[in-house]
Amino acid sequence: MVTVDEVRKAQRLEGTATIMAIGTANPPNVYDQSSYPDTYFRMTNTEHMTQAPSLDTRQDMAATLIPELGKEAATKAIEEWGQPKSKITHLICCSTMGGFIPGYDYQIVQLLGLDLSINRVMLYQQGCNGGGTVLRIAKDLAENNKAPTLVPNSVGAICGSIREHGLTFHIGKEVPDLISNHIEKRLIEVFHPLGITDWNSIFWAAHPGGPAILDQVEAKLGLQPEKLRATRHVLAEYGNMSSVTVLFILDEVRKKSTEDGLKTTGEGSEWGVLFGFGPGLTIETLVLHSVSIA
Repeated sequence: MVTVDEVRKAQRLEGTATIMAIGTANPPNVYDQSSYPDTYFRMTNTEHMTQAPSLDTRQDMAATLIPELGKEAATKAIEEWGQPKSKITHLICCSTMGGFIPGYDYQIVQLLGLDLSINRVMLYQQGCNGGGTVLRIAKDLAENNKAPTLVPNSVGAICGSIREHGLTFHIGKEVPDLISNHIEKRLIEVFHPLGITDWNSIFWAAHPGGPAILDQVEAKLGLQPEKLRATRHVLAEYGNMSSVTVLFILDEVRKKSTEDGLKTTGEGSEWGVLFGFGPGLTIETLVLHSVSIA
């Protein structure tokens, strides 16, 4: 007779969860805030602009366009990964737009032509910490199953615990929390076991809620300006995209590291941190381990 432990061992794959590919996508259009509809009319004194689409119209557009963006980003990640889609067993989707049933996950399965029996997780209204949340869930799934996990919204990421060529980051540890303490205390909790006390010795992917937040993080932790370069670059180029922003930052970190000829995907550093700030105040903290650049 096979034991429960033997079954459990057969289901799992040894190894640390790893981000093996990242793909990003954005809508082709840019709108000035002064013409942004509905809820911003009163705030921007543009109530006379009645030609702007209504909330219902925007929701209807989102129901179609968000899955299309997810498909575009996921396709890029799958191409970088270089493995057949049939190897993907789990799909995680996250959106801050209104809920739809069937959800974006169902639509992305159809658009990508994934196996209809794929395991799906759909998260709505997670706020700006959602980028860390989906990676935390992906880590748990990847380390407890034998095949990779696909994480698409406007970022597609392939996460798994398979040791393959072309890895980008290992996910070392994840800590969700409703903040009651100082950010530095959280850093101490997760990095002191690694012997790390210098916050300038790690690379950073912090959610950019706005310049003021980044200025405070930089000042409180004594960070050198270049530590938040990738974060500020993404904020300047795309603004605050809510949950997906930290994943755009990770993509920027690894690409710039390669362009600059650094030794690791983490701006030359071995260890790094991803902070996703959300409502509550909620913070998702992920300890990341970079990969050597050949």
